[in-house]
Formats: sequence, structure tokens, C-alpha cells
Amino acid sequence: MKIEIWSDYACPFCYIGKRNLEQAIENIDFKDNIVIRHKSYELNPNSDYTREKTYYEVLVEKYDLSLKKVEQINENITNQAARVGLVYNFDTLKPTTTFDAHRVTQLATKEGKGDEMAERLFRAFFTEGQLISDEDVLRNLADEVGLNCDKVDKVLGSRKFSSMVRDDEDEAEQMDVQGVPFFVFNETYAVSGVQSVETFTEVINAVWKEENEDPVLKSLTTENSETSCCSGETCRIDKEWS
Repeated sequence: MKIEIWSDYACPFCYIGKRNLEQAIENIDFKDNIVIRHKSYELNPNSDYTREKTYYEVLVEKYDLSLKKVEQINENITNQAARVGLVYNFDTLKPTTTFDAHRVTQLATKEGKGDEMAERLFRAFFTEGQLISDEDVLRNLADEVGLNCDKVDKVLGSRKFSSMVRDDEDEAEQMDVQGVPFFVFNETYAVSGVQSVETFTEVINAVWKEENEDPVLKSLTTENSETSCCSGETCRIDKEWS
């Protein structure tokens, strides 16, 4: 079974959704037959890092919210992340462009280390407060997951894998993806936003049983369901997190 995940390293819900999916897979008898492919998606392609603004100030300006509301939202997200074993440190987070991080992930995927690279980038961004648009940071993170340093340097010193990042984003647009995380199972079923471990388990089992059907993209969430995800304009937070 193939599971494709459209996500961005600047999306707090994407890391939580990734962890819930992983926990669901651990409960599956046929987990060794599941392959995960990380697909590129940029929430804020023009977001440049600036030392003059904190992450809270960036959100206040972007969403026209009060500082108190932003702090409350981030506290709720931090608590939700903690429930699945993740540590979020918004005080030290450095919002920035993620394009090069996605290019390095494309290289890692080619080398069979896509999931390890994605995990390391998420942790670097949300837990460690690292600037994941910095080339030295990306080199160090790639080295930690075992990527060849020369290959990483060639990527960062060129536009290599740029077209693959754009292809992933174009594919998301063709599927009318409105926000991330966005999961596609065997090119047949689509699940948008953060879902529970139980929901992911049900979806995986359902797709496994119907894997021989003609691939037609279907949504396994209802139109009226509320879930948490991020789009280029905003992060939608469901009732549980508000």
C-alpha cells in the first residue's frame, strides 16, 4: 500500500498528523507492506526569516489577531502535540521559506530516506528552533539521517529537484487540495487534515480490502466535518483545539 502525504515543515498540524498516522500503522498487521511518500507543499513560499519578529508577532500580523489569542492558540496546539509525544517550542521557532527543505527531502526520497528526512526537519523546526532555510542547517540535518554530503551540496548549490517540488504542488492543485496535511491512500482515498489514530486505522484497513478496485480519488471525510489543517492563507482549527 502506498500512502502519499502532502505537508509543509512550517505546518504545526502536519507533524501531529504524521505522528498519528505512524501510530495507526503500528497497529496494522500488514505494516511491512505500507510505503510512505512525502510530497512537497509550501504554505508560505515568500516567507523570509527575519530576526526582528517573533513567531507570535508574525501570526498577529498575518491573521489580524491579538497577541493573547495567538498565545492561546499556540498553547492549545502545543498541548495537542504533547499528547502524541511531540515537543513544540513556539518561543524559539523561526518562520521561514521551506522550499530548499523540500528539495533536500526529494533527494532523501530518492535515496530511500524520505521519511527520516521529513521527521528530522519537523523536529528541527518545531522542537529545536533551527532555521531550516539555512544551507548549513540543512547540510547538518541531512548528514544526521545519512545522506551523502556531496549530493546534498550539489542540490543546495543548484536548482536540482526544484521541478519535483513544483510537480508535487501542481498535483495537489489538480486534486483541489485546500490545506495540509493531506493524505492519499493507494491513489484512491483522500483524507484531509489531522485525523485520529482510530480514523487512520479504519482508512488503512478499508483501502487494503478494496485495493483491487479501479483507482478513483474519494474523500473519507464528510463535507461538514471539521478538522485542523493549514492552507496558504490560514490555519483552520477545529473545535477541539480552539
